[in-house]
Amino acid sequence: MRRVLSLVALLSLLAGCTAGPAEDEEPSGHRWQPRPGTAWQWQLSGRLDTSVDVPVYDIDGFDHSKATVAGLHGQDRKVICYLSTGAWEDWRPDAGKFPRAVLGKGNGWEGERWLDIRRTDVLEPLLAARIDMCRDKGFDAVEPDNMDGYRNSTGFPLKAADQLRYNRLVARLAHERGLAVGLKNDLDQIPELVDDFDFAVNEQCAQYEECTALSPFVEAGKAVFHVEYEVPTRSFCGQSRRLKLSSMLKKYDLGVWRRAC
Repeated sequence: MRRVLSLVALLSLLAGCTAGPAEDEEPSGHRWQPRPGTAWQWQLSGRLDTSVDVPVYDIDGFDHSKATVAGLHGQDRKVICYLSTGAWEDWRPDAGKFPRAVLGKGNGWEGERWLDIRRTDVLEPLLAARIDMCRDKGFDAVEPDNMDGYRNSTGFPLKAADQLRYNRLVARLAHERGLAVGLKNDLDQIPELVDDFDFAVNEQCAQYEECTALSPFVEAGKAVFHVEYEVPTRSFCGQSRRLKLSSMLKKYDLGVWRRAC
């Protein structure tokens, strides 16, 4: 009888060693995958307030330290690293590394200019260094901003194919470093890019009646982090719930204030 019990115990131990991860766990070494409806906070200005009771924080990658990210992790939060990858910002510590030849027209925000995304020979190492920073600080994901330059007056003759190539480059650089990556806006290219990105970040799809364009992400089991600035929550939260978007109202400065659906 003792030998039978020992065999049973051994089989149980082996089963435990070979079983896959629990449903709420990520496989070892696998990057984070936020699911539709995940609540979040997006704060890019002001003193960081970590008291918002949500599982995801999206914060500026340059402005925050490894200790800040670790502190959010200690509160069981995932942390997204905000970077501008399609526009140059004159106040960033690496601004001087961008040659003048790749700087285009202003994008409407003070101190920012569109980048010539065709020049991946110049931009890839600069992007890689920025995403290295996100990884080294312990972030879980990257939010690359200004990913739809081809739809804007940049000063360069950008085409849709240029944008697809560049956005996939950004996604690859993040994935090679074990980070998840979100597609920022660029609604028209979602069908081509949904498989390359782990989630989406959108501004004002309700105001411009474009939210259904984000459905491919939800259908793929990927979160859509969405904000509005100019319309009240009563005007968009009903649709957001139906579409399973992670929606909230924010002010343009993207400070602490939020009103979630």
